[in-house]
Amino acid sequence: MSNSDKQRKVILDLAVSLDGYIEGKNGEVDWCIMEPDMDFTKFLDQIDTILYGRKSYDLWGQYLPKPGDSDTDKEIWELVHSKEKYVFSRTKKETDQAIFINDQIFEEVMKLKSKSGKDMWLYGGASLITTFINLGLVDEYRLSIHPVILGEGKPMFIDISQRLNLKLVHTRTFTSGVVQLIYHQL
Repeated sequence: MSNSDKQRKVILDLAVSLDGYIEGKNGEVDWCIMEPDMDFTKFLDQIDTILYGRKSYDLWGQYLPKPGDSDTDKEIWELVHSKEKYVFSRTKKETDQAIFINDQIFEEVMKLKSKSGKDMWLYGGASLITTFINLGLVDEYRLSIHPVILGEGKPMFIDISQRLNLKLVHTRTFTSGVVQLIYHQL
């Protein structure tokens, strides 16, 4: 079956601390490890769309690497910015760089899933992730567990309305101690 014959997936790809936080208490993500073995560009080649909450888009949706950043960082950000971007916001409207969805999230995402193309990355933030999970819109959970305990911060999952049964489909361990777990929703 070709990718055009099947429904596109929404993939939640997150870095998470061992104690379940996606950000430190002040929004810091300096604890996230990115090593070449992770081959993040391979993941970015698998998608053609990024789904942002408004706050995440404001922080990262148009981020430009600094001149001193590595060539790998620059390549990653170039790939990120080559993707179609959808921003879920109750207030903000269209920009030239992104399409804004203000309501009917379930219906709009189902339209996106049925369009031809590659899979979609649910980038976040936390409240959009919760909404997608509660609406049953996440098809794959790619969690990269980092070897750090933050103690406090923004939790990965909050206000989930029902139990979800998942199937572990792949595990990878990296030299840094990061363990990536990939689950599909049953």
